[in-house]
Parts: sequence; C-alpha cells; structure tokens
Amino acid sequence: MSTKNFSLVVWLIPLLPLALACAIYFGDLQISSFLLINGFARDIPDTAWAFLTFLGNGWGIFAISFPLLLLAPRLLTAGIFAGVISAIASSTLKPVFDLPRPAGTLLDGSFHLIGEPLLYKAFPSGHTLTAFAIASALYFACAKSKRGPMLWLFIAASLVGLSRIAVGAHWLTDVLAGAGVGLWCGMLGEKLSELVKDHYLAPQKIWPRFIAIGGLVTIYALLTQTMDLVLNQPLQYACAGLIAVTLVLFIKAQTSKAA
Repeated sequence: MSTKNFSLVVWLIPLLPLALACAIYFGDLQISSFLLINGFARDIPDTAWAFLTFLGNGWGIFAISFPLLLLAPRLLTAGIFAGVISAIASSTLKPVFDLPRPAGTLLDGSFHLIGEPLLYKAFPSGHTLTAFAIASALYFACAKSKRGPMLWLFIAASLVGLSRIAVGAHWLTDVLAGAGVGLWCGMLGEKLSELVKDHYLAPQKIWPRFIAIGGLVTIYALLTQTMDLVLNQPLQYACAGLIAVTLVLFIKAQTSKAA
C-alpha cells in the first residue's frame, strides 16, 4: 500500500486552478475569457462537445468505468468513493454561491449554446468536478510505478471542463474551480478506498455485487433519461450495452469461482 501514497505537497496542487479562477474573476476577465473559448469551440462539431460533457455526468462516467469491476475493482472502488464525495461537494457549493451562468448574464445569440439554457448555480462546474475527482482517484489508486500512462485521465477531464464552456453552460472560473475541488475529492476518495481490504473485492463478495446492482440501475437510467443533451443518446445506449456485457462476465466469474 505504501506505493500508492502521495505526499502532502500534492494536496496543494488544487490551489493552482482555484487561484487562477480568482484572478480571472476579480480581474474582470470572466466574460472575455468565456467568449474567447466559446467562440473557438463552435468550429468543432456539437456532437464532440456533447460526448465530452457526457464524461462528466455521474451516470455516464460510472458506465464507462464499469468494466473496472472485473479488470481493476480497486480502482473502481476509489472512483465510486470519489464520485460520491464530488456529488456532495457539488450539491453543497452550488447553492452556497448561486452564481449566474452565461445564459443568465449574456444576451441571447451572443454566444454558442448547445441544448437548453441553464441560468443559475454556475459555481463550480459539477461535470468538471466529477471528471477530475474520478481522474484523481483512479490515478492515485494506482501504484506509483504505473501512474505514468494514467496522466491521460487528466487530459480527458480537462476536455470535459472545456466542453462545459463550449456548450455555453459555464464560465472558465467555474471550470477551474471544479478542477481544483475535484482533485481534492479524488484524493479523499482514494484514501477512503484504502479501507476496503483486497479480499472484499472478489466477485463473490458483497461489495462487488452491490456495485453490480448499481450497474443495473445505471442501465435503467441510461435507457429512460436524457443525460444533459439529446445528442448523447446514442452514447447512452452504447454505455448501457457495455454495462450489460460486463454484468454477464461478472456473473460468469462468480460461477467459475464457485465451481
């Protein structure tokens, strides 16, 4: 377990995006930074931004990560704990700040908007927070010698944050704050996951079966709800299929263990 530990200095890293968010907000760069990024992003197809936003949706990221139930249950456990913490953080901070979103401040047609306009509870970006929480949890749940290839997770999380500006849902400050808080949530999630002993992660144990039930609930949600944007529905169906295949293999793994 010592190979998974991270230094106290790492806990200070999230202060960097938070400090940048403060500089942009108090430097009166809120609108200009948003319009610059949003304007650049409109040259990329809306579907690409919709799919990236899906990676920050709790249901979506759980579905995409679900094969880890068989491949790396330790990592999935860390991700689940981080996801729960990030949901609590997001639902707590948004009402506290209750800041207006771009659609609640700027004139209609002055920026590129994908989907229905969202007006309130901008800070922080929940999708960005979730994406960075999961990325951080998975990264730190790996042994130090295996973390190099996992850096791509933070690139993916950054693209999720960028997508929230591209679809017109958040300011750059919301995204930066989401990244900072998300990193902390991921670290906490990884620390909590260390309390789960390895022998509790076997397919025939209660914890993996509980996660499997969560997979069934997620399939229902993916097939009956619209996750953020209508453009995401094909991806929702694909993710539902991914979970279904994983569950079949999970059941087979339990049968083979029993035999």
